Amino acid sequence: MTNIAIFGANGRMGKVLCEASLTSPNTTLAAAYVRDAHELIGSPVQACITQGQTEVTFSAESEIGKDIDVAIDFTLKQGMRKHLQTAIATKTPLVIGTTGLEASDMQALQQAAQQIPIVFARNYSVGVNLLLNLVQTAATKMGDDLDIEIFEAHHRHKIDAPSGTALAIGEAIADAKGWDHDTVAVYDRSQVEQAKTQHEIGYSVLRGGDIVGEHTAYFATMGERLELTHKASSRMTFALGAIRAAAWLKNKPAGLYDMQDVLDLK
Repeated sequence: MTNIAIFGANGRMGKVLCEASLTSPNTTLAAAYVRDAHELIGSPVQACITQGQTEVTFSAESEIGKDIDVAIDFTLKQGMRKHLQTAIATKTPLVIGTTGLEASDMQALQQAAQQIPIVFARNYSVGVNLLLNLVQTAATKMGDDLDIEIFEAHHRHKIDAPSGTALAIGEAIADAKGWDHDTVAVYDRSQVEQAKTQHEIGYSVLRGGDIVGEHTAYFATMGERLELTHKASSRMTFALGAIRAAAWLKNKPAGLYDMQDVLDLK
């Protein structure tokens, strides 16, 4: 049994992660952390979730216990930075689903992974991680006379755009083509009056309502178009993937892993 702790347990994703840890047969919720001095500290987690049974109460994130096997963090990047330092100090393995990270954050993760095991992924859905493999096959098999575009849609509250998952798809395609992603990525064509080339990856974004997450990679050539799409209908999809990653991470050596490692897709 893997004892799971959730950072940001009072958030939209945090609550679903709590439920997922309780419904998974190989894990249990050992701690639910909120910000220090938060009004929920000491109150029952059970009152905030709809699935699973637990007697755990919300506690301050600075009071991480020694009985934690793996902690999970899907908070914003400001919170993740703080939680990463806590995990290092307490030698706690960490599963991170925070998106919108900067280059300095990725460097910090690489440095931290020299001391503790970390799984970092932009998307914990099993389907999305299979999609990353499929887009690489399409990118290499459909030839060079190919237009590549990525579309993503999320709920109105999502801050980063394009989404981390969309970028992961683009990076997978660029890697398969032997391109530098940052060089070929195109986020805005409104100021450029020229036709696109076959050496670029375009991104389009929609934000609206309560869309959980939709991603489509388009591979268009003369006479045909291949569309590879993943649609998530519930946050539980991502939560269960993160819980699966946490159970896998227990007792792993220090290092920076991703869901391709967890699912043995490499």
